[in-house]
Amino acid sequence: MPSIKLPAGSVHYTEHGQGVPLVLLHANPGDSKDFEAVVPALSKTYRVLALDWPGYGQSALPQQPETVGVLFFYQVLREFLAALALPPACFIGNSLGGNAAARLAAESHELVRGLVLVAPGGFTTPGLVSRNFCKLQGSRFSLPPRCFASLYLKHRTATTRAMLERASTTQAEAPQIILNRAVWRGFATPDNDLRTVAPKIKAPTLLLFGKRDPVIPAGRDGRVAARCMPSAQFKALPCGHASFAEVPELFLEEVQPFLAACSA
Repeated sequence: MPSIKLPAGSVHYTEHGQGVPLVLLHANPGDSKDFEAVVPALSKTYRVLALDWPGYGQSALPQQPETVGVLFFYQVLREFLAALALPPACFIGNSLGGNAAARLAAESHELVRGLVLVAPGGFTTPGLVSRNFCKLQGSRFSLPPRCFASLYLKHRTATTRAMLERASTTQAEAPQIILNRAVWRGFATPDNDLRTVAPKIKAPTLLLFGKRDPVIPAGRDGRVAARCMPSAQFKALPCGHASFAEVPELFLEEVQPFLAACSA
């Protein structure tokens, strides 16, 4: 697994295949292995790069994990692309990763050929319940990562079972919990809001939401995201928060034709 030194620390990533770069960005918590069910198919056509955000997977923790917010990951993404000198790429971002990818597409059109946002956060104002849940998850009373992941992963596959195992082991260590809580506190701040920047996105965009996602539901966040980007394609799949891991065949049915059009 290669790594690259960035201002945020050593960032690990996987790389498979050749062709137009396709960057995969995971959620909080999570890591690059979350995409294992779809990487073999995607790497037949694309140069697939899946990174571990700082503090996740095999990447080094940020120096002050307790202060990390949503914009930190956006900045890391920019640094990662610059360090590798990638040509214009396609992006698949889940949740936190989708937020970072959307910001990149809004601010740097020339870097993004196509955008697949899988249950991206940042399209609705946190209501009373959402604010209180972010407050809970950002505190010492937060749900353990495995408990939370078991709520939003609605299908049990080899990939999701491996995700749950990592949620109960490496992602449940004390430094990772500190980081996880900081990110959750960031979800309740204005920095997480994509609604003002989303209309600036010019790249072709595919919005994928889960019909059974209790965290970022298709019927609420998905519809708002679609209104913010009227030219984007929208699809609700029969799954939870991570369609690429829960229903990989359905995911690829939607994503592969979309990416082919973006890469033509």
